[in-house]
Amino acid sequence: MTSSRCCPICKSSSDGASLFLAENINPEKISGFSFSSRKAPEFMCHRMLRCPVCDLVYADNPPAESVLAESYHSASYDSSEEADDAAKAYVIAIQRALDKLATRESALEIGTGTGIFLKYLKDLGFSKLVGVEPSRAAIDAATPECRQWIREGMFNEQDFDTESFDLICCFMTMEHVRDPMEIAKSALRLLKPGGVFVTVTHDYRSPVNRFLGKHSPIVDIEHLQIFSKKAIEELFARAGFVNGSAKSFINRYSVRYWIRLSPLSPGIKAFLGDLFCKPVFSRIRLSINVGNTLACGYKPK
Repeated sequence: MTSSRCCPICKSSSDGASLFLAENINPEKISGFSFSSRKAPEFMCHRMLRCPVCDLVYADNPPAESVLAESYHSASYDSSEEADDAAKAYVIAIQRALDKLATRESALEIGTGTGIFLKYLKDLGFSKLVGVEPSRAAIDAATPECRQWIREGMFNEQDFDTESFDLICCFMTMEHVRDPMEIAKSALRLLKPGGVFVTVTHDYRSPVNRFLGKHSPIVDIEHLQIFSKKAIEELFARAGFVNGSAKSFINRYSVRYWIRLSPLSPGIKAFLGDLFCKPVFSRIRLSINVGNTLACGYKPK
């Protein structure tokens, strides 16, 4: 573990932060899926503090970058269906941001998974597509078309040319990185003037997450910070983006997946999961606002 860090957004000292969640990590529960996307919740977490200045919740002693890189590289993957559902929801949610772009030529997705969202961007007219993904298992699950756009590894700004992208996306990934401010500033430097940076993050202040408390899926060993709408807006503004906005949007997944995320007992989950695996239910999708936030910010022209 590293020494105590300050707030990764506003750099306020952790001495003035309040305890949000006590550390809760059981080594016996850690598996190949602990660092995979859209897994069944384990409700484990690092010690999390809440910043009184920018409202961010963050781990003050996160794992080292090398530990994170290896954890994500070796993580298992079994959520291609849910990744497709998520990509469809993101496409709908970002339409207004795309309409403001002068050109739709180049796009970068940080934490692309199987790259399925890039395929939808291709259908929307983007011709230069790049995705960065550290999980070998996720890349192996990608289609041949999507795999050609994916670069394996952790995101590194130096791998790309300055001012070379119209759109940079980072969906459900900003919680996982050690330095979300550096990611945002890198995105600003890599965007063309007028380009847009789009993120999707959890909102710990949403009604559903406040109601679930410690049994919310956002309580996760992968999360090194958890945002509120105020916190993600602060991040965008302090990084240098203009015309920023943050709003909730609707996620649409199978009933089986919503059951997987729920805090129900394993026995009930197994019973309901088997029930909703039947063909009559498998194609049903349920739209729910679970407090996820879509944030957009533009590089000044």
